[in-house]
Amino acid sequence: MIIVWIILWIIAIAFAVGVIAVIADAIGKKDSKHKPYGPYERFVKRGLDAFLATGALIVLSPVLLITAIMVRVKLGSPVLFTQERPGRDGKIFKLYKFRTMTDARDEKGELLPDDQRLPVFGQKLRSTSLDELPELLNIIKGDMSIIGPRPLLVQYLPYYTETEKHRHDVRPGLSGLAQVNGRNFVKWDQRLALDVEYVNKITFIGDASIVLRTIKKVFAKEDIVADTVTVEPYLDEVRRGKTNL
Repeated sequence: MIIVWIILWIIAIAFAVGVIAVIADAIGKKDSKHKPYGPYERFVKRGLDAFLATGALIVLSPVLLITAIMVRVKLGSPVLFTQERPGRDGKIFKLYKFRTMTDARDEKGELLPDDQRLPVFGQKLRSTSLDELPELLNIIKGDMSIIGPRPLLVQYLPYYTETEKHRHDVRPGLSGLAQVNGRNFVKWDQRLALDVEYVNKITFIGDASIVLRTIKKVFAKEDIVADTVTVEPYLDEVRRGKTNL
């Protein structure tokens, strides 16, 4: 009986957060130029995102607590990694992740390259996507959605074509169409094209499909690499003419 009451309380809290999110989103959309594809995107998606993210945050709180403690012990503080990323309409927000790299420095006091600061523990966090769990807070706040184009670095903004800029017409996502179609194993122009394709046709069936495919890839550990947070790979590809930017 206690378990039933706990479940009901979680649902009630998540539902309340979802309702508040819908109201806040309706107010904020007055200045948005993006035209929703259908009723799901217009009326349901934001509330469902907030509802599911709140429920997941509560249910997974023991996992987040244990992960946070392990990060503090193995990697030090701060436990959370924060970085500015562009969100809907290009508005900058702070992305939250669990820290995966150390602060190891060379004899001059400068940080070592990313691959030398990524220990086995950090690799495991990334391969299991546990480092992404704090992004549930971004979803609840309204910075992100469960499904949408992944939020890339602010430094990339000047290099998008007019078409590719439309990836910022909607909230970025925890996962997206590009992530279930090769993730980092496809070229940048293809990844950005998939983002725009998603933005142009957002449906419940499409989002549900991406969620299921994401879960499959996480458990199968498909298309996962030790993602770094540097700007060079994308800009190098641009300079070498490998994209249409």
